[in-house]
Amino acid sequence: MVGSGAREHALAWALAKSADVVVTPGNAGMTAHGLVCVSTPASELESELFVIGPDQFVVDGLADELRAQGKTVVGPGADGARLEGSKAFMKEFLTAAGVPTAAYGVFDDEEAALAFLATMTPPYVIKTDGLAAGKGVLVTHDLAAATTDVREKLSGAAFSGAGTTVVIEEGLEGEECSLFVLCDGTDALCLVPAQDFKRVGDNDQGPNTGGMGAYAPMMAMSSQRIDEIVRLIVTPTLSELKRRGIDYRGVLYAGLMVSPAGVKLLEYNVRFGDPEAQVVVPLYGDGLYDLLLRVGEGRLAGASAVPTGAAVTVILASAGYPQSPRTGEVIHGLGPDGQLATPLENVIIFHAGTTRNGEGQFVTSGGRVLAVTGLGANVAEARRRAYEGASLVNFKGSVRRSDIARLASEGEK
Repeated sequence: MVGSGAREHALAWALAKSADVVVTPGNAGMTAHGLVCVSTPASELESELFVIGPDQFVVDGLADELRAQGKTVVGPGADGARLEGSKAFMKEFLTAAGVPTAAYGVFDDEEAALAFLATMTPPYVIKTDGLAAGKGVLVTHDLAAATTDVREKLSGAAFSGAGTTVVIEEGLEGEECSLFVLCDGTDALCLVPAQDFKRVGDNDQGPNTGGMGAYAPMMAMSSQRIDEIVRLIVTPTLSELKRRGIDYRGVLYAGLMVSPAGVKLLEYNVRFGDPEAQVVVPLYGDGLYDLLLRVGEGRLAGASAVPTGAAVTVILASAGYPQSPRTGEVIHGLGPDGQLATPLENVIIFHAGTTRNGEGQFVTSGGRVLAVTGLGANVAEARRRAYEGASLVNFKGSVRRSDIARLASEGEK
């Protein structure tokens, strides 16, 4: 397992139900949880299966390097990873594939970008072209704010590492959905749909983040709707990948907007999402390893995946997140194993940004610190457990949303 966040913690924890797992580089919480973490690069390790977690590793071509060594890998090569590495490329790809998506323009010139922006109606959506840890998107009804954002992104003042090209899109209304699609180069298998909460504050207020919580399954997504997504979005995407000679073996993460008028694709990611992985992965019990091995070996045909129950994840973030998170705060409420000091049934702590100080205490080391996941027979039960668990953990300046999965849980009553 390659990576060091809560997503990788959740994946490694699930894979460890069926196999011996080594995480590189991992984190302090994973080690405390009984997982083997090493600093050795993945390319110097031997394993039956390599699963790549973070986007940057995939975009940088780690899967290609490992496959060149004869390794079995879950993660696309650099050619397929351009679907996430460049939003401009992704939009061109979707147009070629005939996949329904938001109207857009791609710009590296300020005058042309602002002229296009002036033709749009709010909400305005401004995206930086490259990777920005899930924070390179502005959605606003304020034209002045959108104009400033375009200028900052084009100048490199904002997210310069993600390039100085912007994608300006029409704003879509509806309900967002995250759908993980396992792909083995030929066949595909959809996992249970999830919904994440991107804004830092309750009621979707404040700036975009990498995600403040999630739940699964998303009950509003019927089997008929999933069939529609496969027909209109997934199948054309796989066909276009094949047409371009791209052997895509990994997770295709579709960010979707669902409205009464139909479904449109907001974006593709080329790996498991975070925090969605923390709610999707636990629902598959000990079956995840077999599914991912089939993905890497190109034999997904005939595989099935039946999720059980529901899961809700609540993110505990540092003060100042996402702009300037404060780190180094001692975390209270965790035991030596990194889990709740007062254990609760069906509550798991996945570590995102933690380390240990000289006294052995867990301390914050990133913007998103912990993902508290509750499991239950339904969303309401899972939500109750997640928030009960979250209430037992605290650190100075801790930030969390209080409304994760609230509407979904109320809709079950």
